[in-house]
Amino acid sequence: MTSTRDVSADKRSERPKQTVDTSISNETSSKFKRRFMVRLVAVFIGGMFLDGYILGIIGPVSGLMRSELQLDALSLGMIAAGPLVGIFVGSPLAGWATDKFGRKPMFLVDMGLFLVASGAQFFVTSGDGAVLQLAAIRFLMGVAIGGEYSIGGPLLSEFSPPKLRGRLLGLTLIAWYVGFMMAFIVGTLLHDAGTPWRLVIGTSTILAFVLFLARVGLPESPSWLITKGRHEEALAIARRYVESPQMHDSITGEMDLRMIQEAEAAQSRTRIKGASFGMLFSRQYWRTTLFTSGFWFCAVTPYFAIATFADDVLNQFGFGGWTGGVGLSALAAAGVVTTVLLIDKLGRRILTVPGQWLCAGILLIIGVWTNAPAILVLVLFLAFSFFNAGYTTMTQVYPAEVFPGHLRGIGMGFAAAFSRIGAALGTFALPWAISNIGLGPSMVVAAAVALLGALLSQWLAPETKGRTLAEISANFSH
Repeated sequence: MTSTRDVSADKRSERPKQTVDTSISNETSSKFKRRFMVRLVAVFIGGMFLDGYILGIIGPVSGLMRSELQLDALSLGMIAAGPLVGIFVGSPLAGWATDKFGRKPMFLVDMGLFLVASGAQFFVTSGDGAVLQLAAIRFLMGVAIGGEYSIGGPLLSEFSPPKLRGRLLGLTLIAWYVGFMMAFIVGTLLHDAGTPWRLVIGTSTILAFVLFLARVGLPESPSWLITKGRHEEALAIARRYVESPQMHDSITGEMDLRMIQEAEAAQSRTRIKGASFGMLFSRQYWRTTLFTSGFWFCAVTPYFAIATFADDVLNQFGFGGWTGGVGLSALAAAGVVTTVLLIDKLGRRILTVPGQWLCAGILLIIGVWTNAPAILVLVLFLAFSFFNAGYTTMTQVYPAEVFPGHLRGIGMGFAAAFSRIGAALGTFALPWAISNIGLGPSMVVAAAVALLGALLSQWLAPETKGRTLAEISANFSH
């Protein structure tokens, strides 16, 4: 007599989408799985390194470009702002695409866009169309940078063991800082050696080519496969590529969660068809969207303003030259490294909420105590840089963890795009504010932004340490 369970299993095996290659489903060695995880982390970190490099490489050769192309301030601003606009567009667009078409193809397509756009920089003409060519190319590179946030973050989080997930996601921000600094070093050395500016900014093509080849052949995310009902494929890939038993539990947990949700027919049909921006603001997920977008916005707005104009700000307190600005950057890097080392030991919330309250207080003191000793002001700015960078690291962690699988890409993409509004506001509004209302009131406004972030995180920031993605999204969304 054939059981109902056997019949159901036979029916499932007949579905075309559920066909599983037996070579994939076989268990593989721990050495193979560790090697795969190292490769995945390396290619994603490499992508974030490339992001920082692309944004930083134009600085050392801006003078050459201005001279050869006869650029005015507006034209140079268009070229410099191209990637920022591209990030704003690319993050949500790539997030939508990665939830619809899968992490695997979009991860490769995104690096392909990097490669094509980066290579196009070699062929920029010197005529009247040079500005538009460069602005368009840099815009496309910004689209690719935005894609790295909304494609790579979900992919890495969905393969990472829960006990290491925070640390691995946090490493991406360190890679961005290193990429930005390396761009300055490489660009300066090549500039001093008389290298044409097209070759200097085009050096990113080499890394883009290497990363494109390294991404060929990566598997699809098991979590994404589950959102499409392809459970057997998801389990087969997890068994082949993931060593941690917790990951297998996570896949099983997401399958169980999926089965419960499928009981709600209308809702399950919507999820299988694909994610939409409207779903981010539904009754079930608006808190997730509000927290990730608002937290990211409030974290980067004051930092971009102060870091971008560090010399001008510190000059008003008697610290001229580059020393203060370098100190702010060094303390920011130290804050990120410290958070990455502690995140999977202490947890997310304790490294997020207290630091925001502290930074709000620091900025308020600077803004209100106008006659404070100069050395104290410098110490306060350095402390702000350290603690702000520490909790800003969580902008790479929380969005990749708290959104459910079917919204993870589009959710992270939306949060990244919304944060760019804050970065732009902070960068462009501070010089105006200093000139029109003064430095003290400007710092009070920055303190208010940090305070808003602290209140939001105090209310909504969850503790996700050691939990599977299925547990996090289920608890946070209800």
